[in-house]
Amino acid sequence: MIGTIKNETATPFTQEQFAHLGDGQVAYVKPMRSEDVKKAFPQVQGIIPGMQLFALLAADGSPLMLTDSKDAAIANAWEHQLQTVSVH
Repeated sequence: MIGTIKNETATPFTQEQFAHLGDGQVAYVKPMRSEDVKKAFPQVQGIIPGMQLFALLAADGSPLMLTDSKDAAIANAWEHQLQTVSVH
């Protein structure tokens, strides 16, 4: 008999630790159409349909800023010492 292999799954993080991974360190730049802005930024009013915009989102997905320039979103992240990652 060769032996038995246990099927154990090692979890490096708890669910709560995983949920907060990147908090205060990482921000996501996400392109979005003006028609989709209400989902992430419900308080925004009067945006012209058909515009290409860029959202800066915290690591947990919460909205930080909305702009019409990817460079402005990245600059804002750097200003707040956040590492940026693009989301498609």
